Amino acid sequence: MKSRLTLGIASTVVVLTLGLVPGSAGSPPSDTTGGTASVKGTVKLNGTAPNQKPINMTSDPACARQHNAAVLAEEIVADKKGNLQNVVVFVSDGLGTRTFDVPAEPAVIQQKGCVYLPHVLALRVNQKLQVLNNDACTHNIHPQPVNNREWNKAQSPASTAEATFAREEIGIPLKCNVHPWMRAYLAVFKHPYFAVTGKDGSFDLSNLPPGTYTIEAWHEKFGTSTQKITVGANETRNIDFVFKSM
Repeated sequence: MKSRLTLGIASTVVVLTLGLVPGSAGSPPSDTTGGTASVKGTVKLNGTAPNQKPINMTSDPACARQHNAAVLAEEIVADKKGNLQNVVVFVSDGLGTRTFDVPAEPAVIQQKGCVYLPHVLALRVNQKLQVLNNDACTHNIHPQPVNNREWNKAQSPASTAEATFAREEIGIPLKCNVHPWMRAYLAVFKHPYFAVTGKDGSFDLSNLPPGTYTIEAWHEKFGTSTQKITVGANETRNIDFVFKSM
């Protein structure tokens, strides 16, 4: 696996757009009475994406019989336009000493069909992580952090497990010791300014205090890319990240 915070090979495109209304990526802090800012954009893959490999579940018939078609690995997922999925985009510098309330609602990841859904999940420091087992078989939840406590827990069918992470950490592998093909990634933040790209590769970091920020994009195979930008009150800045195909 690529290093969690190593630099990937990437090129970047920056476009400035003025006067757009910011979205709702997080609750604005108290120093934004003059207006908030937004950073939006898309993550692209330059080149042809490798074919997604089918997952072999024959070692556990209870998993295999849940699927009528092949289940594909999600290490690199991009559409025909190059829009790259499962990229974590976030503010890595510029918020200073600001603090933010921890969400009361849990961040949820489920085990369904013997895969983790979603493949990449972002949550907050000390926010409750809820892991659901929606399968008829036993799983084993095993996050492997570097800066947080590692834990390993068997989970029976139709049950829920909960945990929290005390420190910020990007790209925590999450595996199942029972089913070796099951792998996901967690990204834990001390602020609300982050997003995980979906099928269209887009991200939206809204309700930012005006200021100068380093925006970072992380992908499990391509590493990281960063851009430094300045955004004013009631302004939306559009930036794109482009990773080179392997």
